[in-house]
Amino acid sequence: MFTKKGNPDLLVFTTVIVLLSIGIIMVFSASSVMGISDFRDPFHYVKRQSLWAVVGLFAMFFLARIDYRIYKALALPGILLSYVLLVLVLIIGQDIGGAKRWIDLGFFNLQPSEISKLAMVNFVAVYIANKREKLRLFWIGLCPILVILGLKFGLIMLEPDFGTAVAMSFTILVVLFAGGAHLGQLAGLGLAAIPGLMFLVFQKPYRMRRIMAFRDPWADPADTGWNIIQSLLAIGSGGLFGLGLGNSRQKFSYLPEHHTDFIFAILSEELGFIGAFMVAFLFFIFAWRGLRIALNAPDLYGTLLAIGITSMIGFQAMLNMGVVTGSLPVTGIPLPFISYGGASLMMSLASVGILLNISRQSKT
Repeated sequence: MFTKKGNPDLLVFTTVIVLLSIGIIMVFSASSVMGISDFRDPFHYVKRQSLWAVVGLFAMFFLARIDYRIYKALALPGILLSYVLLVLVLIIGQDIGGAKRWIDLGFFNLQPSEISKLAMVNFVAVYIANKREKLRLFWIGLCPILVILGLKFGLIMLEPDFGTAVAMSFTILVVLFAGGAHLGQLAGLGLAAIPGLMFLVFQKPYRMRRIMAFRDPWADPADTGWNIIQSLLAIGSGGLFGLGLGNSRQKFSYLPEHHTDFIFAILSEELGFIGAFMVAFLFFIFAWRGLRIALNAPDLYGTLLAIGITSMIGFQAMLNMGVVTGSLPVTGIPLPFISYGGASLMMSLASVGILLNISRQSKT
């Protein structure tokens, strides 16, 4: 059960610790004003984030010692549990801003979609490792995965959480490609998905407004374009070296979600291009080392699990930074290790623990 050989990838570990440290600092800086306003405590949000960071680090250290092969037996129970939680959140979940994404457990808000992403990655890694020779056969190889993914996508969209659904789907497609799925079939699926995505966009007026705001945020600067305009103002105000830690102007109720989805804008405002580039570079290092761990994993299952975890975190970071910089339409997805949010932080750190265990058993 416990891994007795090898050392974890030091660069992945160091990168994650640095990102987490930056995140704790930025959560305090971005949320202090709101903490005073809402709770008369500038440390309210950072205390909660720090608590979950400690819990997440404990999970990361613990999972880094557990042989990752044990998760093979958890693939089917994990996927079934994730389905139950995704249905349950639609029934008893907290309605926040018209979305049901969290289950209130009293001491913690459980976010089933975060659990669902890791469960899906693990299930697909096990599936391919056991049936790789059938993967290139569409109906008996690829189709079962697509059905399972489609059901998950639909349940997450009912919350609704478009960003998480897209991030999960992209991650699974990467794992399928790495596992040897037919490139032509994957390309065909990508093309076939375009009309479906367009339908989902046109189905909800607010999604269509986000697309229009992405094209020209100044067409409606007081409503749909507000978030991206304020985000760009924050980034532009930071210049090369930033306004200084704690000196953000946009956190004074100008930029919505400034401690969660748009915290990268506050970071850019206070630490400038240099700080923003350093964070982006740290995610690049994480992705590079994660892929290196995957290439040197002792078996196919380890390779695919490492690729899935690396893609899951890396793509989410890229998507968040793309939204914040106006390169992608606005969608609610946090920046891993940086944004405020206990569920996302814990699952990200737990996933890194699994990745570190794979690195401990590397072939080199």
